[in-house]
Amino acid sequence: MLIDITFNFYSDSNGGDPDLKSPTLRRYHKFIWSRQLPNGEFFTLNSKPASNYLSYHSESVSFSLGSDAIVHSYKNQKRKQWLIRQMDISEVNELKDLGSTIGGYVLFPNKKIDNKYSINQARGVIKQIDDRFDLTLECIRLYYLGESSPLYETFLRYKHFFDLFVNFNGYCKFFLLQDILDESGNIKFYLPFDGFSKPPNFGGVEDYMNYKKNVMNFIIARNERMRELSIE
Repeated sequence: MLIDITFNFYSDSNGGDPDLKSPTLRRYHKFIWSRQLPNGEFFTLNSKPASNYLSYHSESVSFSLGSDAIVHSYKNQKRKQWLIRQMDISEVNELKDLGSTIGGYVLFPNKKIDNKYSINQARGVIKQIDDRFDLTLECIRLYYLGESSPLYETFLRYKHFFDLFVNFNGYCKFFLLQDILDESGNIKFYLPFDGFSKPPNFGGVEDYMNYKKNVMNFIIARNERMRELSIE
């Protein structure tokens, strides 16, 4: 399958959320991630039944997965409207459109455990994360080190998923996230980061534009990795 890295998944979602409604996104996820895992097993993804989006089964574990957008323009977030109103809307739309291509999505287990937040839900509602993927990935890095973070307890519930990738390096290589890491394997944060002591925020238009630049550089590079993978 040749991956179209320019395809906007809103175009076949019938007005709904591409994570749930785009058949092309679901098909791309199944194709890209059905490959060998760092632990040596093969990540064979099943797309039936439809209600499970995608599922994985092995001799030891079985779980369902859902698509999760990792790019947010904050165009429609109420708490960011003070900033969005100051922007040229074309700048915001450019980020939203790029984030709606395949490089702007990842898979996470999507079923609640013990009726607590799934990973997707937790990263959206925990204020220290605010749906930022760079901050989510820092939490994943800390998880593999056994260190605390705002998402640590959530990740523990999905240990069976994270074990498939052995370590942080394995996770990032499998999901083609290398371009958000520096040469030492640390996160290249979208904006200056001083820990999780307070929620991330934009100080103004300049912060947003720096955020946008760094997010777009990452997604453009990840799209290219996906294109190369699809033609191997």
